[in-house]
Amino acid sequence: MKKIIIIIILAIIGGFAFYLFQRAEEEPFDVAKKGNMKIESSAFENNQSIPSKYTCDGENVNPPLKISHAPKGAKSLVLVFDDPDAPAGTWVHWTIWNIDPQTEEIAEANVPQEAVEGITSFGKSGYGGPCPPSGTHRYFFKLYALDTVLNLDSSAGVGDIEKAMKSHVLDKAELMGLYERK
Repeated sequence: MKKIIIIIILAIIGGFAFYLFQRAEEEPFDVAKKGNMKIESSAFENNQSIPSKYTCDGENVNPPLKISHAPKGAKSLVLVFDDPDAPAGTWVHWTIWNIDPQTEEIAEANVPQEAVEGITSFGKSGYGGPCPPSGTHRYFFKLYALDTVLNLDSSAGVGDIEKAMKSHVLDKAELMGLYERK
């Protein structure tokens, strides 16, 4: 009887540990408290279609992005633009880090001064617009406020960025757009 109880307890502990591991995989960053930081675009509303101008079917330039309410104490901002609906798994379209936390706008077809662009799933740095092979995909502009500046060069990929950001995220904001090739 004692062995059965011990096995049940171990199974419960194992199940809870597995649950925590799965949750960690969903959100790799510890965001202590959700603040008021926002990311928006004058080109499209959240959960609406991204105009083709900002895709592989158009000019393939980044849309204008407005940033507001970065938390006090932020030393830098990080932007990751990705597509979780890609057939091969999440496809990274753009990464930028060491954005000045006082930045209020990332202009169309522009990178903030002093910011660093990293390697995307396209195998190069810079913006690569939505270009889904089929169906409607979701595209997330994820903005992170950090309590540090990242010591990474432009050869860094999203995995390097996530590792460097760990335990430094003060706040996070998202803008999600949709795109389907016609």
